[in-house]
Order: sequence, then C-alpha cells, then structure tokens
Amino acid sequence: MEKTLMHCCCAPCSVRCIEDLRGEGIEPTAYWYNPTIHPYQEYKARRDTLVSYAPSIGMALIVDESYGLRPFVKAVAADIDHRCRYCYACRLDRTARYAAENGFESFTTTLLISPYQDHDLIRSLGEQMGKKYGVAFLYRDFRPGFRDGQAKARALGFYMQKYCGCIFSEEDRYAKAIARDLKNTMVHFKEENA
Repeated sequence: MEKTLMHCCCAPCSVRCIEDLRGEGIEPTAYWYNPTIHPYQEYKARRDTLVSYAPSIGMALIVDESYGLRPFVKAVAADIDHRCRYCYACRLDRTARYAAENGFESFTTTLLISPYQDHDLIRSLGEQMGKKYGVAFLYRDFRPGFRDGQAKARALGFYMQKYCGCIFSEEDRYAKAIARDLKNTMVHFKEENA
C-alpha cells in the first residue's frame, strides 16, 4: 500500500479525498499544517474537528501546530489580492518537506477538492515542491466529489466553515453584509443627527 501524506485544510474537505484514495488502495496519513487559517477560534475549530474525525475512521494524523497570523499578513500585505499563491505554497512546501523527511512515497492535499480554489496553481505548486524535496506529488482532481463530501460532513455533524481560511477571505465572504451594515449605519447616523 502506498504511503501518502495528505495535507488537510479541514475535516469536511477530507471526507471524499480519503474515500477516493482508499478506493485506489492508498492509505493517507492526514497532515494538519494551516498557519493561514484565521482568526484563532476558526483555526482551532477546524483543527479540533479533524483531530476528532481521524481516529473515528482509523486514519493516522500528524498535527504540525503553527498559528501564523502575523507571518501570513507580513507575507501578503503588499499584494492581498494575490495572497492565495503564498497560502498554497507555504502549506505545500511544508507538507512536501515533511513527506520527504519521513519516508512517505508521495504527498497530496485536500485543497484539490474545492471548486473555489485555483486548482491549476495548486497542482503546479505541488509539482514544484515535489521536485524541490524529491517526493512525488500525488495529483488527483477530487472536485467531482465535493458536494457529496460536504453532505457527508454535515451528516457527521462536522463544524462547517463559512470561508476559505484567511482573515481576508472572511472579509470577502461577508463583503455584501459589511457594505449593507455600513450603509445602514450611515443612514441611521444621519437621521439621528438631522
């Protein structure tokens, strides 16, 4: 059986990835390394859900604890709109390095299941990191199983996040509500001071 290290961004995204890999005779070891998920309570909720899920399905889990709000903001502050490249690269780099240093034949990521991620960029960076550390990047297009995986995660009672991960993606997720609240606050303020 192939020994694969699977970077996991969260438990809901991992459900179908694990099922698909096991269906191929590949037993993944889950790897939690997500310094780009913020704020801390969000990071903790996602981590703790994965920590509870892994043993329930007999999957090994390695937790590489690193809450990295300040390093992330410093790295992307000059170009917030293109932050995803850094986010993918830092996690894939660490995963590939860990896989190479610990005898894994390959590595992959649950990021490949989301239709909301830049799939081609993830694949390209994964392949680059594989070459850098001399370990194979196990590419799979898990996206066809996304909806099914999300439904299974809900049925299991998992914490279901509302945004991608970083604090800027949270802002993007709630942009319409933020604009509406700002407008309503301004109207209310003008009426009170008229």
